[in-house]
Amino acid sequence: MKLGTFSEGADVSNMLTRSGGDSLRSSALCGVRSHGNAGISNLKDMSSKHKVDKFGTINLEWIDKIPECPVFCPTKEEFDDPLVYLQQIAPVASRFGICKIISPLCSSVPAGVVLMKEKTGFKFTTRVQPLRLAQWDVDDKATFFMSGRSYNFRDFEKMANKVFSRRYSSVGCLPAKYLEEEFWREIVCGKTETVEYACDVDGSAFSSSPNDELGRSKWNLKGVTDPMLYIGMLFSLFAWHVEDHYLYSMNYHHCGASKTWYGIPGHAAPDFEKVVREHVYAREILPSDGDDAAFDVLLGKTTMFPPNIMLEHNVPVYKAVQNPGEFIITFPRAYHAGFSHGFNCGEAVNFAIGDWFPLGAVASRRYALLNRIPLLPLEELLCKEALLLSERVSSLDLITPVVSSTDLHSQHSIKASFVNFMRFQHHVRWSLTKFSASARLIPDHQGTVLCSLCKRDCYVAYVKCNCFVDPICLRHDTEARACSCGHNRIVFSRYDIAEMEYVSQRFEQDDVILKKARQQVDQDVQDSDDSDSEMFRVKRRSTLKMENTVKGLSKSVLSEQQTLKRLRKLHPEQRQQNPPLDFISNKEDTHTGAAVVHFKESQVASSRNRSCSGIAPISIQFRPQSIDGKDIVQVKSRGHTRKDSNQIDVGETIKDPLLVESGPKRLKALPIEVA
Repeated sequence: MKLGTFSEGADVSNMLTRSGGDSLRSSALCGVRSHGNAGISNLKDMSSKHKVDKFGTINLEWIDKIPECPVFCPTKEEFDDPLVYLQQIAPVASRFGICKIISPLCSSVPAGVVLMKEKTGFKFTTRVQPLRLAQWDVDDKATFFMSGRSYNFRDFEKMANKVFSRRYSSVGCLPAKYLEEEFWREIVCGKTETVEYACDVDGSAFSSSPNDELGRSKWNLKGVTDPMLYIGMLFSLFAWHVEDHYLYSMNYHHCGASKTWYGIPGHAAPDFEKVVREHVYAREILPSDGDDAAFDVLLGKTTMFPPNIMLEHNVPVYKAVQNPGEFIITFPRAYHAGFSHGFNCGEAVNFAIGDWFPLGAVASRRYALLNRIPLLPLEELLCKEALLLSERVSSLDLITPVVSSTDLHSQHSIKASFVNFMRFQHHVRWSLTKFSASARLIPDHQGTVLCSLCKRDCYVAYVKCNCFVDPICLRHDTEARACSCGHNRIVFSRYDIAEMEYVSQRFEQDDVILKKARQQVDQDVQDSDDSDSEMFRVKRRSTLKMENTVKGLSKSVLSEQQTLKRLRKLHPEQRQQNPPLDFISNKEDTHTGAAVVHFKESQVASSRNRSCSGIAPISIQFRPQSIDGKDIVQVKSRGHTRKDSNQIDVGETIKDPLLVESGPKRLKALPIEVA
C-alpha cells in the first residue's frame, strides 16, 4: 500500500506509516516532522545527550544475560521453498519471537553490482537519527528527520566507511560484543550526535542474472512480495516496533557489517507494552490509561531503549547477530529492535500464512479502537482465502492427498477464523433486520468500504441510515439500533453473501474446525475486553438449504426484499427472541470525520505448482505525500480480475461514500493442499 488521498476532515495524525523500525510520524507524540533542511536548526537540540536514569545503562553486564535466538542451517533440499520451510520451523522458532536462518545458497552477484550496474541511476534519500536516549516525557521525545541528502550506493558506502574509519582508524570488522557495548555507551553519553539511515527504499538487491544461484531461488525476496531496501552505517538503528498488522517479516543481509537484533516473543507482547507504559513513557504523553496507550505511541517507531529493562521485569528477550548471507525472521506480534555495526545493505518483506489471521484480527481491532486506517483489507483477505480453500476442497472431494500437520494447522486456522467472522456477521445482520432495517445487496463491482466511525474495512456488509452520513460497520450495531431511522436504516451485504454463508456452514461440519473456532474466541476474550464475541455456543446449521440457495443465485438477481426473505427462510430460528449465533458485538467509542480511501485491486494470486498451504504473502509500501500543506495517504493495490479457480480479484470500491483508492499492495496467496 502507498500513501494516498483523504477527505479534508481526516485526522492525519492517526495515520500509520511503516519503515523498518524508524518511521516518521506527524503525531505530536513523536515531535515535529521536517523535510529537507527545514527544522535542521533544531537538530542539535533534539540530538543533545543527557543521562536517562530509568534505563540504568552505565552497567552493561546485562549484555551477557540476553540469550541467543534459535539458528537454523537448512540443507539445499530443505531450503527449496521459504514459506514451506518457515511453517516447519515456526512451532519452535515462534516461541522466541525471532530466529536466524543461514542460507545454504550464495549470491554470485554482489549487491553493489546490482544497485550500481543492473539498476542504473538507483538513488535514495536518508533519514537523520539522533543517537541518544529520550526521557519520553512532554519535553523530550525522539524524532527522526529527513536529511534531504540523496546518495547512490557507492557514495553512501564511502560516507559511512569514512565515519567508521575516523572513529576506529580502520574499516575492518570488529567483534559484535565490543560494538554492542560501544552502541549503548554512545547512545547514552557519546559524542556522535546523529547518524543516517536509508529505510523503506523501493527495490531489491537480488540479481536478475540467470547464473546467480540465490537470485534464481524462491528465497529471492522479489518472489515473495515487493521488498524494500535498508542501507545503514555505524549505529544506524531500528527502534522497538511490531510489524504492521502483526505480519511476519523476512529480512536478508546482502553485504557489509553485521546487525544486532533484539526480539520479544509474540506471547510476551502484552507484558512488553505494560513495561513500556509503566517504566518508559511518562504518563502525560500517553493518549489514554488503557492497555493500548503504549501501543499507540510505539506505532511511531521512534522508541529506543536498552532491553535490560525487560530483563528486570521478567519479560523474555532474545538476541541475534546477523551477518551477510543470513535471514532474520520475525514472527507475528514479536517486538524487535536493533542497530548496524557499520555500512551494510539489507532487504525485507512482510508476508502472512494461514495461522496469521487470528492475530491479524486482533491487530485490526486495536487499530479500530485507536481510529487508525487499516493498512490492508483483513476481511477481504480472509473471505477470499476461505472461498479459495473451499473451491479446492470441492474439486478434490474424490482425492485423498497427503497433507502435513503444518499444512492442516494453517487450513484450520483460516477455516476457524472465517467461521467466527461469518457467525458474527450473521448475528448482527439478523439483529438489525429484526429492528426494521431493510436489506440490499452490494453490486459486484464494489469492493471494500471503510467504516466512518472506526475505519475498519467493511468487505461483507455495512449499514447506512439518515443518522450517519457515511457507512458504519456491523460492530456499531448498538449505535445503529439506537437511531430513529427505522425502515430508512439499510443493511448492505455482498452479492455473494449466500455463498459465503454456505461455505462457512460447510466448514462448521468439521468438529476440529468448531473446536478451533472456540479456542480462537476464548483467546480473543482473554486478550481484550472489547472482543467482538464474548461466547461461542455452537448450534450447527444445515447446509442443504444454503446449497440450494447458492445454486439458485446463479440464475437470478435478488431484490432487497427477496434477500431479507431468503435470510429468514434459511434460518427460521431467527424469528425467535434470541438469535441462533451467540455473538455479542463490542461497543466502541464513536469518532467523527470520514476519510476517503480506496482499496483498489489487491492481487491474490496462487499457483497449483507449490505444495505449501494457507499462505498469503503480503508486502506493504508507504509513501508520505502532501497536498496544499496537508499530509495525505494513498492506499494502492495491484491485481487482476477473477479468471479461474486459482485467481481471485479484489474489487474496486466505488466512490460511495467512504472509499479507498488502492495502491501498490500486492497480495499473493499460495495454494493450499487439502485433506
